[in-house]
Amino acid sequence: MQRWRGLDDVPGDWGRSVVTIGSYDGVHRGHQLIIRRAVTRARALGLPTVVVTFDPHPREVVRPGSHPPLLAAHHRRAELMSGLGVDALLILPFTTEFSRLSPSDFVKAVLVDGLHAKYVVEGPNFRFGHKAAGDVEYLSALGLKYDYELEVVDLVMRGEAGGGVPFSSTLARRLVAEGDVEGAAEVLGRPHRVEGVVVRGAQRGRELGYPTANVETLPHTAIPADGVYAGWLHVGEEAMPAAISVGTNPTFDGTARTVEAYAIDRVDLDLYGLHVAVDFLAYLRGMEKFDTIEALLERMADDVKRARELVDSVGNGRG
Repeated sequence: MQRWRGLDDVPGDWGRSVVTIGSYDGVHRGHQLIIRRAVTRARALGLPTVVVTFDPHPREVVRPGSHPPLLAAHHRRAELMSGLGVDALLILPFTTEFSRLSPSDFVKAVLVDGLHAKYVVEGPNFRFGHKAAGDVEYLSALGLKYDYELEVVDLVMRGEAGGGVPFSSTLARRLVAEGDVEGAAEVLGRPHRVEGVVVRGAQRGRELGYPTANVETLPHTAIPADGVYAGWLHVGEEAMPAAISVGTNPTFDGTARTVEAYAIDRVDLDLYGLHVAVDFLAYLRGMEKFDTIEALLERMADDVKRARELVDSVGNGRG
């Protein structure tokens, strides 16, 4: 998959293409449906598929300080999109100047002059241009002028039988923040992932017989609620069953919030300085303060046992 940053990176000889535009944070199941539809249509037309997204998140530019927690880093989104069959990813630097483009100017700059769109696929809530003034009706009308066709893909609903809500990044972020990582996985179509470099912590886990990878998470990462979880620790191509702690280590009067993953039965690992990923499978319990080290060790042993059983029940965590 080709990756471009800014319209100037698009090859000068780029021909017609099928395009979809959005923040696409998380590449959740609703996003996947739109992207798959774009890929299917592109293959039928014999054209490449391009996904257009933004960096930073538009909200941060329009309302500084309001950057939402991110469900997936750009490189992770690219991996997921490539797996869906996307041919090129265009990341547009979202600046104040760019945010002021009128809907018509946005379409001409990106879809027409930049990507020569033949077909565009979007969800019904897609908005674009200055103050999000453009909608799918206007996008469709501009297609008559600029020779592209628009297809609008219906929203995917969660719990539709019970009057459900649409799959969305907002819903996924809320579920992650609540610690409902199983609900978030239903929206995302895979376990929620947190990434970062392993840094040195207090090393109490090693002293207690449970050495953990202390993950310095990427900026704006959506981190699950404080508690203990079952999941996987990914190091390169290896996915290791893990018991994961999120919180401040109240037993030791900690104040800094950390994400620490113990690769079950692996006390031989030296991960300092490595970029790793942590996938969250299930919530085990809330964060607790223990009166004694013995009580903590007893609970940790139970956490590891339950985490091992849960991970073994679903497989190797690749996805």
